[in-house]
Amino acid sequence: MTTPGTLFGRRTLLGASALGATTLALPGIGRAQAAPVKIGLVAVLTGPQATLGTHLRDGFQLGMRHLENRLGGRAADVLVIDDELRPDAAVTKVRAALERDRCDFIVGVVFSNILAAIMRPVTETQTFLISTNAGPSPIAGRGCSPFFFATSYNNDQNHAVLGAAANDGVEVGGQNRVIRRAIIITPNYQAGRDAAAGFKSTFRGEVMDEIYVPLTTTDFSAELARIAAARPEGIYTFMPGGLGVQFVRQYRQAGLTIPVLSAFTVDEAVLPAQGEAALGLYTGTTWTPTLPNAQNMRFVNDFIGQYNYVPASYAAHAYDAAMLLNSAIRRTGGNLADKAALRTAIRAADFQSVRGGFRFGTNHFPVQDFWLARVGRRADGRFQTEHVRKVFENAVDGFAAECRMPAA
Repeated sequence: MTTPGTLFGRRTLLGASALGATTLALPGIGRAQAAPVKIGLVAVLTGPQATLGTHLRDGFQLGMRHLENRLGGRAADVLVIDDELRPDAAVTKVRAALERDRCDFIVGVVFSNILAAIMRPVTETQTFLISTNAGPSPIAGRGCSPFFFATSYNNDQNHAVLGAAANDGVEVGGQNRVIRRAIIITPNYQAGRDAAAGFKSTFRGEVMDEIYVPLTTTDFSAELARIAAARPEGIYTFMPGGLGVQFVRQYRQAGLTIPVLSAFTVDEAVLPAQGEAALGLYTGTTWTPTLPNAQNMRFVNDFIGQYNYVPASYAAHAYDAAMLLNSAIRRTGGNLADKAALRTAIRAADFQSVRGGFRFGTNHFPVQDFWLARVGRRADGRFQTEHVRKVFENAVDGFAAECRMPAA
């Protein structure tokens, strides 16, 4: 595992001497222009949620490999920052990346509380912050910024997919079952509350109960007993990382057969730990390894070949962030000083996404498709999410109308 502050650049990926000679030999490029673009890549890499950050880190680094470690024609260095899932640590390390290491962009972030903590320290310096996962509703709405973009989603959106899917029904035992009564269970923090709100925003049935648990929960036996006694027709849950591993295992151990609809509870980051317990459970997502487009197939095949595990959306969105930055810097001719031109170039999103269609809305969040997916087993025996049907097409998040993008 990468330690905090490790610098991944030409020396790590391609060899210093060969690329150094190539860079110096390029005609028409002065020393200032030849300076590497510096990316501060923020991910949780310690503790029980480190798997999510590892996917994010590896997805971005695969993008850099595909780009031969160059962005828009310029050499690039990536400074990996372990946020430790501690807002205070994240702020300290990100400030050091900006002030000491002179990073040109800050990219990454798994959890919304970390993004909320670093948002102002980054954007107040007029440095672009690209979120590859966290997308809290305040930032999508009234707190939008000309120096913030997301390659992921607004937190509510994946959850809204499941509310809509429940209305139309999901396959259970070979038959389509419409869910009219559901119980919600999520962690008690901003993204958990966004998850519940997102599900309720589209679900037309009765929400029988809402259960909020601490982020440190490891034993769900009391909550599962409460759910079983209520006898809902479906469970909606958002349990990222280690929470999802425990929840799914204990759900199966409790012998429950109530359909589970979720987001970030069963995905490739935790499926190796959940194993067969996750088979058949549903999720809402922007992306699966099975989406049939050439960029996605290349990404998934090369990711597995490079890292020997199946990528999750954390990796896919981070890979797209690398491609986004490459396209933007290329459009500006490598000039990072003109912030307005660089913002316009990022907003253009002139790259091939692993999701297929992708563009930015007025609040700098993606306009994209969302899918109902289900956990299945690959031919190689590994587990993955597999797209079932498209639920939303070219979806704009519900907070975009509240964004009054301030002038830079």
